Amino acid sequence: MRAGLARVAVAAAEGAYSLGSSLYWLNINVPAAEGKRMTQVGSARFEGDTWDLASSVGLTATMVAAARAVACRDVTGAGAVASDNFAEPLVKAVGVDFFSRLASGELDPGDLDDDTTNGIRHFADAMAVRTRFFDDFFADAARAGIRQAVILASGLDSRAYRLRWPAGTTVFEVDQPQVIEFKTATLAELGVRPSADRRPVAVDLRDDWPAALHEAGFDPGRPSAWTAEGLLGYLPARVQDRLLDQVTANSAPGSRFATEGLLDVSDLNREELRRRMYRQKERWNRHGFDLDMAALMYFDGRTDAGTYLAAHGWQTTGVSDTELFARHGLPPVNGDDAPFGEVVYISAERRG
Repeated sequence: MRAGLARVAVAAAEGAYSLGSSLYWLNINVPAAEGKRMTQVGSARFEGDTWDLASSVGLTATMVAAARAVACRDVTGAGAVASDNFAEPLVKAVGVDFFSRLASGELDPGDLDDDTTNGIRHFADAMAVRTRFFDDFFADAARAGIRQAVILASGLDSRAYRLRWPAGTTVFEVDQPQVIEFKTATLAELGVRPSADRRPVAVDLRDDWPAALHEAGFDPGRPSAWTAEGLLGYLPARVQDRLLDQVTANSAPGSRFATEGLLDVSDLNREELRRRMYRQKERWNRHGFDLDMAALMYFDGRTDAGTYLAAHGWQTTGVSDTELFARHGLPPVNGDDAPFGEVVYISAERRG
């Protein structure tokens, strides 16, 4: 087992490229491989809930990593947009059978998708586009001289290992203790080393994570590059605002921040989003999935992140996922075919 992981690690390291968490499928009930038990995962949220990478919110990191692994095999499509060769071994180490088979290629997305717009293949394209956006964000920050990066809700993000960071860069990874411990141990077993000074920060983002970040050596007096990838939809509105306030309070002038969210967050849109998720649930049920896509998300009214940041001293820009799909030559999903609505990717810079 360890020898096999080591071989995968070599391939992953060779696939690293120079600087260049959104699936909401939950309550998964999928057909198991022959001789294996069916996987069923609960997803109820409650105050103070915690998770590992095979349960609740943590499972979304595993699902996203599985999608990145699918994308990596499409060398003429999504795999040419972004690469994460650590995704497959990390997913397999988590041990959720369906995602392990999907990540390894044992399960062909074409065998599950009954169309080309709402299935796993399109989701893999979406994750390739998202991965590239945040990779490019860190590349731009590095070129601007920023040498301090913070990845909030890092999950199975392997950027501290697979990107070529400039000398002197410190990368802080913030997530639940079980998530941090698992990824750190698994990648150590793979025999790979971080390509920057990686500082894991094991803390719940609903707690006093800035104190834990400072204890790990973060310097709020230096410009930083922050990401909140696939995170905000899993936070209540008041917690989202508090997190953005905390990021702002710890960002020196010149700092940068990147995240994503829905283009339309009106009450009408939220109800339409629920209906789309229900239709998506019906599609996946036909393949033996029991999906509750909205179970982990919060649909309370909120100010979108770009607007909130602009009102708190940040200069913001946004690009839609439709634009990014077109930029990278991938077919987009528009209108009623988009089960989760159109996404906007936000970049912000802290003004002096």
